[in-house]
Amino acid sequence: MQLYNQYCNGMLVVALRFVKDTMEAEDVVQEAFIKAFSKLEQYKAEVSFGAWLKRIVINKCIDVLKSKRQRVVELEAYHLNVIEDNNDDDWTIDAGISIADVKLAIEALPEKYKYVVLLYLMEGYDHKEISEILKITEIASRTQLSRGKQKLKEVLKLKRNGTRS
Repeated sequence: MQLYNQYCNGMLVVALRFVKDTMEAEDVVQEAFIKAFSKLEQYKAEVSFGAWLKRIVINKCIDVLKSKRQRVVELEAYHLNVIEDNNDDDWTIDAGISIADVKLAIEALPEKYKYVVLLYLMEGYDHKEISEILKITEIASRTQLSRGKQKLKEVLKLKRNGTRS
């Protein structure tokens, strides 16, 4: 019960980033805790319990989205142009853009970009972890992040220009 109380609210916030319905997010969190407690012997303490649980929550969210036919588009590496973005840390935006604007812009991204951007930017996963979670290649993760970042910049630039007009 102590573990549940410690992590419940944080995991609900994570679930709500993916599944927008509060009741559905609560169900995801409950299912994730049930899975975590039933697989507790598999926890190896290589990462914190919270990180391990967060991974379970995110996987459950993706399962829910997939089951609702909101599929994450799985792209094969040969369908992609490899984009080398040495500027991965450049996530700066203009001062006139609010956090709410950024969140709305992320929500407006196509799903294949949105999930990679969420996992990378909001959850802090690297491309190896994203590729495992979404069952895509690391190349696809990098490419989708780069394209998602570009689309995000375009949307935010339009927003900025729209507010100044």
